Amino acid sequence: MKIAGIVTEYNPFHQGHIHHITLTRHLTGCDVLIAVMSGNFVQRGEPAVIDKWQRTEAALTHGVDLVIELPFAYAVQSAKQFAEASIAILNLAGVTDVVFGSETNNLAELKEFAAMPINVNAFKETMKSGAGYPAAYGLSTASYYPNDILGIAYLKAMQGTTITPHTIQRTNRYHETTMDSQFASASALRHAHFNQLPMNGQTPLESQLSTYPSTDWQAYYPALRLKLLTTDKETLARLFLFDEGIENHLVKQAMISDTWEIFLNRCVTRRYTKARIQRSCTHALVHTRKEEIKSLPNYPYLRVLGFNQIGRDYLKQLQKNEVKVASRFNQIPEAIRKLEFRSTLAYASVLPADLRNELVKREIQGPIVIEKKD
Repeated sequence: MKIAGIVTEYNPFHQGHIHHITLTRHLTGCDVLIAVMSGNFVQRGEPAVIDKWQRTEAALTHGVDLVIELPFAYAVQSAKQFAEASIAILNLAGVTDVVFGSETNNLAELKEFAAMPINVNAFKETMKSGAGYPAAYGLSTASYYPNDILGIAYLKAMQGTTITPHTIQRTNRYHETTMDSQFASASALRHAHFNQLPMNGQTPLESQLSTYPSTDWQAYYPALRLKLLTTDKETLARLFLFDEGIENHLVKQAMISDTWEIFLNRCVTRRYTKARIQRSCTHALVHTRKEEIKSLPNYPYLRVLGFNQIGRDYLKQLQKNEVKVASRFNQIPEAIRKLEFRSTLAYASVLPADLRNELVKREIQGPIVIEKKD
């Protein structure tokens, strides 16, 4: 039985993702397609432009059989930790194949890098400091390929498993904000969403996004700024990702920055990347403590966000094989459950009362079920 897995954020779900799903099924001939997906906050430390439940439903409607959540504690981390958690969850789910996008689309070269004793988290920073790039990538100085870096991290995480990796060609630039390509990037769609520009049919969530309230960092900045300026340094230093005195840097910039954009620009330095600042601020918003992360269990369960009939049948098979499946919120291990609920409260805090209450209530309900059509 072929079980394919993909690692996703769907921020937001778009035509390129549908292409990824279609190619994954073609490449693997899978019987079941499983997506492990970030929740309401994504890997780069940003709030998702639309909540995880609507993204789950879009995935199930367009070819995914089962959506499993990548818990907040692992989703908002650097590439290495993000990839290790994602692959561990897919491995627990019994996947035989994993398919990921790649700018180079050269699996052999990516495997060579994955076999090297390199720190994937430092890869980008090392290159930006002026070190040369591997000739195989043909990259110019101070540029990088985000999906290839994540791909190397996935391949490292797959070492010691029986999972077969596959790559597909990424068809757009990661940070481009135009809608010119066949498949617009998620960055382009977020740009269109926040600037009220047409999305040209590039996402099946266009109608939902047109009415969804803004969930960018500017909306959260007043709460973040208040926390940074009114919390003592010792408490801040106990927060996750608050290392090497970063709390002093964040507090200093918050004191003199009235907007998120000004704050972020001042915080980003040679030492601290934009993603590092955003991830640290996300964990400050949720008040994630270092001791909480250290005490987390190692992916002992699958938190199900949604499934169709094929996914339902496969979940039953997993349970027969004694895989722990959390289809109800109270089945999630307590330490992870507490963080997940706090992240939902934080995400929903800037939304209108009706939507905020709906999301908080939705968090403790069961998964989305897409029934088989007659």
